[in-house]
Amino acid sequence: MKTMPHTLKLSLAALAVSAAMPALAVDWPSGFSKCADEGETCKAGSSPRQVSFGVKDKWVIKTLFGNVACAAATFDNADPNPGKAEKCAVGPLVSAPTPAPTPAPTPAPTPAPTPAPTPAPTPAPTPAPAPAGHSGGYGGAVTGGGNATPVTVSTAAQMQAAIDAYSGTGGLVIRYNGTFNFASITDPCTQWKLDAGAVVEVKNKSNVTIEGVNGSGANFGLAIKGGAQNIIIRNMTIGLLPGSIDAIGIEGQSSKYPGYIWIDHNTLFSSTKECSGAGDLEFDGLIDSKAGAHHITYSYNHIHDHQKVGLIGSSDSDSSDRFITFHHNVYQNVKSRLPLQRGGYTHLYNNLYSGVLTSGANVRMGGYSLIEGNWFENAQNPVTSRDSSAIGYWDLRNNNVKTPSDFATYGITWVASESSPTRDAKDWVTTANFPVGIPYSYTVQAPACVKAGLANVAGAGKNYATLSCN
Repeated sequence: MKTMPHTLKLSLAALAVSAAMPALAVDWPSGFSKCADEGETCKAGSSPRQVSFGVKDKWVIKTLFGNVACAAATFDNADPNPGKAEKCAVGPLVSAPTPAPTPAPTPAPTPAPTPAPTPAPTPAPTPAPAPAGHSGGYGGAVTGGGNATPVTVSTAAQMQAAIDAYSGTGGLVIRYNGTFNFASITDPCTQWKLDAGAVVEVKNKSNVTIEGVNGSGANFGLAIKGGAQNIIIRNMTIGLLPGSIDAIGIEGQSSKYPGYIWIDHNTLFSSTKECSGAGDLEFDGLIDSKAGAHHITYSYNHIHDHQKVGLIGSSDSDSSDRFITFHHNVYQNVKSRLPLQRGGYTHLYNNLYSGVLTSGANVRMGGYSLIEGNWFENAQNPVTSRDSSAIGYWDLRNNNVKTPSDFATYGITWVASESSPTRDAKDWVTTANFPVGIPYSYTVQAPACVKAGLANVAGAGKNYATLSCN
C-alpha cells in the first residue's frame, strides 16, 4: 500500500443526522464506489484519490493510491464503527491539474478561438491561471475543466449552448467576456419586479469551469444541479438580477446530489432597498446550497449590498449531512444568511463581516459550525440560532471578538428573536466542540490581517490574488 506525502492530515468522521432528505450515501460518501470489504484489498488505481473506510454514514477518508489494505491500520487506526465490518470505497481523484504556464506580469488579452464568437470588449484581459491544488475547504482538490481549450462566450444563451453541447465528462472551460452596465439600473425595485431572468444550468455534467474575464459583468444566474461534480465558478461579477432568481444556486434533483464544487473570487450583489411586496423573495439568494448539495468551498468572494445572502437547506426538513467551507470572503452591507445553515457541518475561517444588518451565521437544525479567525465589525447578531424548530451549535476560535467586553469596540449588537427555540452568542462561548475532523490542510491567519488586507484580494478582477500575512 502506497501513501501520498500529501495525505489528508485529519480523518473526516461524518456523523449521521436524522433528516427527511435522502441520505447522501449509506456505506460511503456520495460519488464514491465500493472497492473492498474490510480485510480485502482495494485497488485504488495509479493516481491519488480519496478512499473511505466505514459503514452506515460513518467513515474516515484518506488520500491513497495503488493496492490499499481495507483495514483500520491503513486509516491511522481509525475505526468509525467498532465491532462492525467496514467497507472501503474509492472517490474523486485529488491530484492537482497540470500546472498552468506562469502568467506574464501584465495579463494578456484573451485570444479568440476558431471560429471566433462575439469579440471580447476592449480591454478584456485574461484572468490569471487557475489556482493549482486545493480549494482550501470541503470542496477538495476541484479541477473543473482542467486544461481543456476554453470556449469563449459573451451571453447566457451562448454559455448554455456550450454546456448543452458538452458530453459531460471530458472537461469544459467556459470563458465569459460579456458586459453589463449595472449603473443603468436606477431603481432596484423596478428591476426586482421584472420577470425572472436567464439562469444557465450545469445539470448532471461534471468537470466544468466557468470563468469571467476581468471587466466582465453578468445579469443572469448560474445553477449547478443534479449529479454535477467537480465544478469551478470564478471571476464572475453577477448583480441586480431581474426577478427572483439566485446568482449562484447549487441544488440536488431526482435523487442526485451535486458536490465537489469551488466558488472562488466572484463579486455578487444586489441592493438592500426595501421593495413593496417583495417579502422574502426580493433578489432571492446570492449563494444558495439546497437539497443535498455537499462538499462545497466558497472562497475569496466579495458579497455586498444584499438582503438574504446564502442558505444551506431550503426548509427545516432539508438538513442532511453536508460539508461546506467559507473562507476569505468579504461580506459588506448585507442583512442576513451568512450562512443560514440547516444541519450538516460548516467551517467558516478568515472571513470579513463588515456591516451585518440583521444576522450573520445562523446555525440551525442540529448543524455544527467551526467559526475561526474571522473579523466581525458593525454586526448585529453575528452568530445566532433562530427561526427553526431546533437550534444548532458553534465552536468559536481565535476571532477578533474574544469576549463580550469586545462588543462595544467592534460595534457588535444584539436584537432578541421572537422565535423559539433560540440561542444567541451574547456570551461569546463555544456551545459544542466541532465534532468532525477537518480533512484538508489550512492556515488560519490573524483576524487583524483579514481586516487589513482581505478586501484588496477578494472578488472578481483580482487575478486570483490571495491574502498574505507577515
